[in-house]
Amino acid sequence: MTTKAARIFIAWVLATVLISPLPGAAQSENPLTPAVRVNNAVATQYDLDQRVNFLRLLNLPGDPEQVATDGLIDDLLRVEAAKTLGINVTDEQVQAGMAEFAGRAELGVDEFIQGIEQAGIDVRTFRDFVRAGLLWNAVVRARFAPRAQIGEAEIDRAIALASQSRGGVRVLLSEIVLPAPEGQEAAARLQAEEIRRLTSVRDFENAASTFSAAPSRTQGGRIDWLSIGNLPPALRVQLLTLSPGQITAPVELPGAIAIFQLRAIEDTVAPGAETLSVDYAVYHIPGGGDAPAQAQDIRNRVDTCDDLYGVAQGRPEEALERNILPLAEVPADIAVELARLDENESSAVLTRSGPDGETLMFLMLCSRVTEQIEDVSREEIRSQLVNQRLTSLADSYLAELRADATIVFP
Repeated sequence: MTTKAARIFIAWVLATVLISPLPGAAQSENPLTPAVRVNNAVATQYDLDQRVNFLRLLNLPGDPEQVATDGLIDDLLRVEAAKTLGINVTDEQVQAGMAEFAGRAELGVDEFIQGIEQAGIDVRTFRDFVRAGLLWNAVVRARFAPRAQIGEAEIDRAIALASQSRGGVRVLLSEIVLPAPEGQEAAARLQAEEIRRLTSVRDFENAASTFSAAPSRTQGGRIDWLSIGNLPPALRVQLLTLSPGQITAPVELPGAIAIFQLRAIEDTVAPGAETLSVDYAVYHIPGGGDAPAQAQDIRNRVDTCDDLYGVAQGRPEEALERNILPLAEVPADIAVELARLDENESSAVLTRSGPDGETLMFLMLCSRVTEQIEDVSREEIRSQLVNQRLTSLADSYLAELRADATIVFP
């Protein structure tokens, strides 16, 4: 397989579509034997074999047999729901959907199709997958768009939470940080979108233990309580529109993609204020086996950010950074890490790559400047609330369809 084809295949795999059975994988003697009947529709053993092999290739959390079976049942119910409502999509819409999907891998549709065909995947698999997704989106819009309208009062409430004018707000999060080195950003985004489909805290924790590059992976990605006012504004708006168990959209970090699951949110007794800007220091420790030990030694020697100037004496000027920036301009990974710190506390978990190699970042919070937030994008909050409501309604409808369906395993 060529390098380009390999890149396409990786992007395809990470997007949760069916793939050809893996070499040597167990297959049914008669692949056309029905594996499951859902009302009047059938998924064959071949369909199930492909889905199981795909899940095994991804090494996603959960039992591959069960997850694959559930996925096929849901697909049949989605297509049937569209048929019941008389909803269809045109060839032009499918072609546009295929082009949009290929664009997630930063490829044209023809280039994408050529790559998956080289990987042994029939273009009809790609086309049918896109068509099913378009049908379900149309079903959700037709049934629930009027119920997903967001009133001005709901936006006002979200703004009140964002400003914390009615009390402080703190959140309990779990995180997954996916490496996204140059040239592999598209694959990481697709993997993040796939993980976002998880529906339980346990599955998210399993995914964090398997895929995350953050130190929190050893705790299933769990993070202690954070004041929401200390988080980057874009992430804060997302979290305020989520319910516990839901997952944020991917957040771009330097060389990585992060997603966060909201585990809990609560008002605190004391009023809070949004962090407008932060004063922080970064001391770059050359990479190597003793870098963590050096970081611990520095932590033992310094009490404030000003003490780092003595530590940096004799090193190049760029070894120590001191920044006072609006929170919105702080790199996302640093902003999230600073949110965990009190003044004069430090962290040494982030790294950076530079001309002289990788460095361990000794990050120290010097101070925060806080005020009440005055301007929040109402349209951004409205969009987040609409998407959250549509997702919730769609999930409930699918569960209702499954409960009413006749599901038979021959």
